[in-house]
Amino acid sequence: MKEIINFFNSFKFSIDNIDHSKIQKIARNINNIRKKRGRIFFLGVGGSAGNATHAVNDFRKLCNIECYTPTDNVSELTARINDEGWDTSFKNWLITSKLSSKDAIFIFSVGGGNLKKKVSVNLIEAIKLCKKRKGKVLGIVGKKDGYTFKAGDAVLNIEINQSKLVTPISEAMQAVVWHCLVSQPILQKNKTKW
Repeated sequence: MKEIINFFNSFKFSIDNIDHSKIQKIARNINNIRKKRGRIFFLGVGGSAGNATHAVNDFRKLCNIECYTPTDNVSELTARINDEGWDTSFKNWLITSKLSSKDAIFIFSVGGGNLKKKVSVNLIEAIKLCKKRKGKVLGIVGKKDGYTFKAGDAVLNIEINQSKLVTPISEAMQAVVWHCLVSQPILQKNKTKW
């Protein structure tokens, strides 16, 4: 019971310390992308890849924004990984998708990528491409020292008070925040069924 209470107390800490102004900044960026008829490409690995799929659905259905994620096409993604390597798998997918200055990538990640540690290099390569093409880099991450937080245009860092819970709380908060975003009047165009 003690560990369950501890988990939810830590989750409450993250909720209590969320940067609302950063969420508002992300919402404004998304609204501008929609006005320019741009697209959002959600990128994540592991649990964050599952979140990317769900977010694509919500932003398309509720906000009328054209969105995609490379992890929804497992055949293409694994072919790219097999033939070109993991590190460029998202970047090359974005090149084929003709990522432009009207578009954004939206990163869901615990750490946000680290070149020195060679972690989530595919996210880093996608960010570099997006910056080169003058697109927007949005994100929700669990660490301020990662590449996404440092290089992004509007990236929310989830404050976490226990390092052992960084992954579950970061990934859970990704869902909380994107559901907040698709519920905002500035973004939501269609009502939910319930």
